[in-house]
Amino acid sequence: MTYVFPIWQQPSVPVAGSPALFPVRRIFCVGRNYAAHAREMGSDPDREPPFFFTKPADAIVASGSAVPYPPATANLHHEIELVVAIGQGGANIEAGQALGHVFGYAAGIDLTRRDLQNAAKAVGQPWDMSKGFDQSAPIGTIRPATEIGHPGQAGIRLSVNGVLRQHGNIADLIWSVPETIATLSRLVTLAAGDLIYTGTPEGVGPLKAGDQVAGEIDGIGTVTIHIT
Repeated sequence: MTYVFPIWQQPSVPVAGSPALFPVRRIFCVGRNYAAHAREMGSDPDREPPFFFTKPADAIVASGSAVPYPPATANLHHEIELVVAIGQGGANIEAGQALGHVFGYAAGIDLTRRDLQNAAKAVGQPWDMSKGFDQSAPIGTIRPATEIGHPGQAGIRLSVNGVLRQHGNIADLIWSVPETIATLSRLVTLAAGDLIYTGTPEGVGPLKAGDQVAGEIDGIGTVTIHIT
């Protein structure tokens, strides 16, 4: 096969205990999936149907990377999230079967240009440029479910320059991982290589150049970035 210009490198994420990489196909994100965060964003958390937005696969950033402060914003926010790595695709997946489609889990950060998001929300426009910009999806190493199982509860936290900002538990997800997979698979056919960022607990806040950001999910892993 000949292309008109050199093909880009496949975005991928390291896998714990393996030299193999997890190839990233698509990135789906769940909005407002912790009640306290929904409230701090001015929304009603009473189990409204989950909604999704996307980031491009090449928004992936390896843990430990320097991330330039993005253009077109004066209000860059951090959002620590449990990330689900899909290893087996499918459509119309039942919630009771959903965990069988999971390859593993990681800690991730959904970077958000909050001022652009708020402006888009105010006039009913898409969130794409507030969420899907370059280097907006930092992620740590994926730990396979064969190693750690499918955690139903685990502390999740994020600190900036050593100061704790976000703290919660994945047990507080409004829509659980199986429910999220089932719902998403009724909207699109999931495939191996898809990542699902499952939402963030309360405490989101601004970042500035020079900040050291560290996220952790107990028993799953860490993710760190340096804003430059």
